[in-house]
Amino acid sequence: MAAAVKIDYDELREATREFADREVAPIAAQLDLEDARIPIDLYEKMGKIGYFGIMAPEEYGGLGLGARALGVVTEELCRASLSVGSLIQRNVVTGSIIAHHGTEDQKSRYAPGLASGELQSASAGTEPNAGSDAANIQTTARRDGDHYIVKGTKQWCTNADVADVLFLYVRTSDTSKHSGLSLLLVDKPRDGFLPPKLDGTHLATAGYRGMKSFQLYFDNLDVPADNLVGGEEGHAFAQLMAGYEIARTGFAFRCVGLAQAAYEAAVRHAEERVQFDKPLKEFQAVRFRLADMRTQIEAARALATQAAEKLDSGARADLEAGMAKLFAADMAHKVCWDALYIHGGNGYAIDAPVNRYWRDSGLLPIGEGTSDIQREIIARSIVGRSTR
Repeated sequence: MAAAVKIDYDELREATREFADREVAPIAAQLDLEDARIPIDLYEKMGKIGYFGIMAPEEYGGLGLGARALGVVTEELCRASLSVGSLIQRNVVTGSIIAHHGTEDQKSRYAPGLASGELQSASAGTEPNAGSDAANIQTTARRDGDHYIVKGTKQWCTNADVADVLFLYVRTSDTSKHSGLSLLLVDKPRDGFLPPKLDGTHLATAGYRGMKSFQLYFDNLDVPADNLVGGEEGHAFAQLMAGYEIARTGFAFRCVGLAQAAYEAAVRHAEERVQFDKPLKEFQAVRFRLADMRTQIEAARALATQAAEKLDSGARADLEAGMAKLFAADMAHKVCWDALYIHGGNGYAIDAPVNRYWRDSGLLPIGEGTSDIQREIIARSIVGRSTR
């Protein structure tokens, strides 16, 4: 999706950093508490700026910008809080799929609200036995007149409790693992589920606590047939393809933002902490570690930007998005550990910001397709599938 207007990315970065430093950074530690929630007024402020609709077409009230603009905004928000910076990804991906593949009725019902942030979405794809193997989804949607009856279990559904609509992957046919899958839009009240036909259990996590993840239980839930994305069954994989590329490119920028925060904290500590009568920055081991951290961050940012620019040109970017996500996730996980290491025992304290960065980073090589799945995507682009 090409950007519709010429953008000054430096100005966009500066404005977003100013917003993040003012509105997000002061509450980042609070959001790390187990029972914390991202304030509703922060959603509203982000919506007024246009963050949720940054890639949405202007006809739906979006800004009509591209993946690189999304990346700049995502990186700066994640530098302040990975949880807050991840908020916009769901609406961007869901909105993009609806704008490209939804029926006209679905576009009019959902696209404007997703772009403005008045509607919040959550993805319900992963299952207890279907994570990276998305084609193994077992949650079923059986057609019954003008409704589907949904039965099954989903897990790691982030933000599901406060979402207005669930983006649900279901099996509508047993014809084949891939062609039997469809997407449904499940309307739900904000800040709650629909027991007993839809219920959720919070899944506690080591990090990334500002956005809560849930296991969801669908007990013969009725969903209007009009909420089948595109109006035809069996097209989920084709519909998701472009969405995955946007999601993985955006995820790479999330990694860069978190790593940048950890690196900046490590530099400050190395300048301020004195040992053996000199600051840590004077020790070669620390200096070399910081040099490697900075180099890796810049390399990851370049890969993510390359993937974003490929998307903005209108071309497929599965290879570039896979490389960016793989490198950035593994990089950020290591950079956050190195930052904690430079802090020593002070970094191991649970309430230290660098400890939060480290715990948050554990998600990165796993979420949005594991690092090994990215390697498989990259390998297929290079040498194709095995013929054995």
